[in-house]
Amino acid sequence: MIRWLAGLIGLGVAATSALAADPVAIGVGYLGVAGTRSTLSLVEQPAENDGIAGAKLAIEDNNTTGKFLNQRFTLEERRIREGEDPVQAATALAETNGFIIADLPADALLKVADALRDRGTLLFNAGAIDERLREADCRANVIHTAPTRAMLADALGQYLVWKKWSRWLLVVGSHDEDKLFADALRRTAARFGAKIVQERTFEDKGGARRTDSGVTLIQRQMPVFTQQAPAYDVLVAADESEVFGAYLPYRTWDPRPVAGSAGLVPRSWDAAQDQWGAIQMQNRFVKLNSRRMTALDMQAWTAVRMIGEATSRTNSGDVKKVTDFIKGPDFSVAAFKGTRLTLRDWNLQLRQPILLVDGRMVVSVSPQEGFLHQVSELDTLGYDRPESKCKLK
Repeated sequence: MIRWLAGLIGLGVAATSALAADPVAIGVGYLGVAGTRSTLSLVEQPAENDGIAGAKLAIEDNNTTGKFLNQRFTLEERRIREGEDPVQAATALAETNGFIIADLPADALLKVADALRDRGTLLFNAGAIDERLREADCRANVIHTAPTRAMLADALGQYLVWKKWSRWLLVVGSHDEDKLFADALRRTAARFGAKIVQERTFEDKGGARRTDSGVTLIQRQMPVFTQQAPAYDVLVAADESEVFGAYLPYRTWDPRPVAGSAGLVPRSWDAAQDQWGAIQMQNRFVKLNSRRMTALDMQAWTAVRMIGEATSRTNSGDVKKVTDFIKGPDFSVAAFKGTRLTLRDWNLQLRQPILLVDGRMVVSVSPQEGFLHQVSELDTLGYDRPESKCKLK
């Protein structure tokens, strides 16, 4: 009897010690650029906390589960200003955080990835959509939750072809990023059987359009710019630089729909998304931030949730164990998109459906019906394994 009571007391002491033990700390850093970009639409100006707000919501979600596993997630933010060294900021974050969510331009992201390679820090690219980060310039310590231009273009192209709008008038901006999106759209057209009947370039000549005469000027300019085009079904705009795209709908010479950078737009996420339980997360995000959730918010949220999912599945805060699990065949993460998302092992790009939105509603979700693949229909969006030039290093 005495021995039995002693055993019970011993178990009680062990349980109390376990509960009293400090939780395993999992540090997550967020590295972004100070300031926000300007958009043509006043109602679409990004918030100062664009991106980081999604990461904070995911930290809350991770800690909800972490309470039962004795894990505690923290988030540390750093912003770099023009002219500042991103490597210095990233190195400082890496001192206390094994994972870093990055919203950086492609060149800066590569510098950071190379600088942190030997430290074992895992980076999540939440902002850059450049194809080269998953192809010639891919890195083994960078996982991509942001989609690529090719994924966005393919998502749009599948829907346009499904609608039998196969004749495209392509209008391209004069900036480098506009040309990169145009390259992706050309690839999509060739891949899915659409025809670009003509291409036109909209030159950015500077100047401000938000003047008292702006509407009158644009109303005269856009019809003239788009007249005398060969017969086409849809105007597809490549205007990542936000110079002209938003001015095209309802102003073209011929009454045609607009898609691409305006009109029907492909995005990883949109404030109108309410399917597959998304409304619950959207409401929580609005309650915390008094604004709607953007694509960048969602890409950062997904990155932090990937970390949380892997730590709970491995029951470990060890960066290497978590990294290996995320890259392994058993990993997946739920993200309110109708299917669990997995990682492409050849370039570390997260497979994901793409929403097609018009500014008020989700019009459709790609991949579209009938676009088949031997492994995953999600691999019909973007560069597939046989096309990839990525050599992870």
